[in-house]
Amino acid sequence: MENEKVVHLEDRVPKLKEQRKQKANRRLIFYLSIFFLLILFIVYTQSSLSNVASVEVKGNQYVSDQTILKLSKLTKETSYWKIPKGEVADRIKANPEIKSVTIHKSLPNKVVLNVTEYKRIAYVLAKGKYLPINENGKVLKAVKGKPNLSNAPLLVDWKKPDVIQEMVQSLNKLPDTITKAIAEIYYTPERSDSLHITLYMNDGHEVSASLRDFSKKMLDYPTILNYMEKDYPNAKGIIHLEVSPYFEPYTKPKEKEGDEESETQG
Repeated sequence: MENEKVVHLEDRVPKLKEQRKQKANRRLIFYLSIFFLLILFIVYTQSSLSNVASVEVKGNQYVSDQTILKLSKLTKETSYWKIPKGEVADRIKANPEIKSVTIHKSLPNKVVLNVTEYKRIAYVLAKGKYLPINENGKVLKAVKGKPNLSNAPLLVDWKKPDVIQEMVQSLNKLPDTITKAIAEIYYTPERSDSLHITLYMNDGHEVSASLRDFSKKMLDYPTILNYMEKDYPNAKGIIHLEVSPYFEPYTKPKEKEGDEESETQG
């Protein structure tokens, strides 16, 4: 029995040695891998390979990509790992049209600038030039040529800054569906109302109103149109919102034949 035990242990010794050798080799490979990865990381962070390779701008409509990139001061010499996000965002928001900025980094070395601009609430026509007005009331530099006025009305004959600001605040309270329906707004003060305004709508109607309660009464514009279609189908005219809303057609509707006969008989 003792001889059998000795023989059995002698058979296992080579296997144990081989297992220990394999474990030692795996441990060595593991440490060497970590060592080389650290070296590669140090080389990467200290070389131009870790710099920003590309910057993409998203969300901007009015401010050009080039302007935003210039404000960001991000270049191919900027370290991807050392981008001061707060400082970059503040520099971009220095532009009066930029409302907010979020910065996202995408490996290996791409940067995305997500920009939110202030909404252009209106344009002022002054000396033949179109000056945009932001939702925060900021009057911007004139745009080149005639802008696309489908999303914001044009203010004509507006010279008082305080009245312009009041008009902008009123427009801010209206939904986009109504502001986009307005083509032009004229400042037309009267003796009885120094804040009287006249609107020309994209649908061909004219609105006479007071700036004092304009935003509140203009909310009823879609409802007023629905009622008008019943009494004045396809008619165009002036919708008065100064006191109680009423419609004044440009041309009087033709009287029905039956009505004419009754009037003749009468």
